[in-house]
Amino acid sequence: MTSYEYGTVLAATVPAPSIEYSKLAPMLIVFGVAVTGVLAEAFLPRRHRYATHIVLGLAGLVAALVAVIRLSGTNTTAVVGAVSIDGVTLFLQGTIIVVAILALLFIAERGVEPRARVRSGPGTWSMAAVAAGHGVDAFTPQASSVPGSAGETAAIRAGVATTEVFPLTLLAVGGLLLFPASNDLLTMFVALEVLSLPLYLLCGLARRKRLLSQEAGLKYFLLGAFSSTFFLYGVALLYGQAGTVRLDGIADSIAQHPQNTTLALLGIGLLAVGLLFKIGAVPFQSWVPDVYQGAPTPITGFMAAATKIAAVGALLRLLQVAVPGLRDDWRPVLAAISIATMVIGAVMAITQTDVKRMLAYSSVAHAGFILTALVAANDAGVSAVLFYLLAYGIGTIGAFGVVSLVRESSGDEATSMTQWAGLGRRSPWLATVFALFLLSFAGLPLTSGFVSKFAVFQAAASGGAAALVIVGVIASAIAAFFYIRVIVLMFFTDPPTDAPVVVTPFLTTIVVTFTAGATILLGIIPQSILDIADRATTFAH
Repeated sequence: MTSYEYGTVLAATVPAPSIEYSKLAPMLIVFGVAVTGVLAEAFLPRRHRYATHIVLGLAGLVAALVAVIRLSGTNTTAVVGAVSIDGVTLFLQGTIIVVAILALLFIAERGVEPRARVRSGPGTWSMAAVAAGHGVDAFTPQASSVPGSAGETAAIRAGVATTEVFPLTLLAVGGLLLFPASNDLLTMFVALEVLSLPLYLLCGLARRKRLLSQEAGLKYFLLGAFSSTFFLYGVALLYGQAGTVRLDGIADSIAQHPQNTTLALLGIGLLAVGLLFKIGAVPFQSWVPDVYQGAPTPITGFMAAATKIAAVGALLRLLQVAVPGLRDDWRPVLAAISIATMVIGAVMAITQTDVKRMLAYSSVAHAGFILTALVAANDAGVSAVLFYLLAYGIGTIGAFGVVSLVRESSGDEATSMTQWAGLGRRSPWLATVFALFLLSFAGLPLTSGFVSKFAVFQAAASGGAAALVIVGVIASAIAAFFYIRVIVLMFFTDPPTDAPVVVTPFLTTIVVTFTAGATILLGIIPQSILDIADRATTFAH
């Protein structure tokens, strides 16, 4: 048989794959808007791009959220089983889209830095100019130029805006939506790369502290690429074990050959390296403080919230669908990682003198709290993880929004903790809101953080992981120390002589206000969202 005849026979016997576009609507909408944004960058005059991107991005994300809501109750797969549309997928996608809408408003802010220097001294802006917030966004006007070069200076004077951050953000959102929905390992790897590559670029685009920003982007890229190779090698080993990359096929192979799982154990370990890197769990957390500090603050908030949501969702699907038969093998390892992550994140946060780095190590500690529910390996754990990711994602965006509003007279963000001394006297509303977020992260009652931690600890206890609960409570107490230390600094310490100013730009104020309100509501009346999370514990495969 010739190759032509073989191809004809193959085409006649192998059916063409069906693509259920309606089931993929949230992802297709976001990717479509992202591509449209790329075309807008190519063809629209520069003066029209900013407004176009804002309208396109918000409209697309709202439409994607509506599509997610319309799919509620769906429990099926699409694209020949490559994508799962089920309760877990839809809850996580809805959470990611809500976070993305808030992040897009945060990224679009142009009122936190003055556009032109007002000469109140050599190389400084006047306090009035900074407080008025006349200005530009948080991103460099010409990323291709050397920091401080003549080309970058000319772009600043011309008022050039880096509007390509909008389609890059939407491309990352599309990858984030696909990541926890992936039902085979190759699709999961593609989603991992689609969400990662735009973030590598966005981390290096800060207007201020350009070298630190570029270092953050490069570090994130190199370590991220390294972790992706582990992930891909794990895919190869699991394929060697099961002869398929489908998650349910891997589970079936392990069930049929329970005594021959060496490749599966090695494969799941290597896959976990790639996923735990994105989550920021110990021992793969070294990039977190440096990247969070150097990246533009809107990108830091977006990455800290959305990436963790998607990566935890992918790890949850992998453990619950692909390797439930190896539960006795991976639970002890995951428990050890959870303990190390909670303790190291909390202890390292105490030593920090920079607000962004403190929030970065706080993020590491929260990754450990989330992993305690994964160790439970039951429906209660799945439900607790879903609620925790929603509450944490919203609070994180709000906390980094507050950080962007405290500015030095030079226009830089005032991230040194000593500069936050006495903030409660100069701006009581902002200090109160930041204290609310910190108390929520600490897990105090009447905040979303308390309900979240109670849910994950209850799930861990029901799953036979009481030791994790004890360690989690101790880590929470340690974490409460450094959160309260910042609150004491803001309200009970005299301000420094060169105290920073607080700006009140419109879009970021909306984000901070919404996230603060959601943090309170999820702490006072969380039952409706908890019920939705309970119903969303289904996996389609």
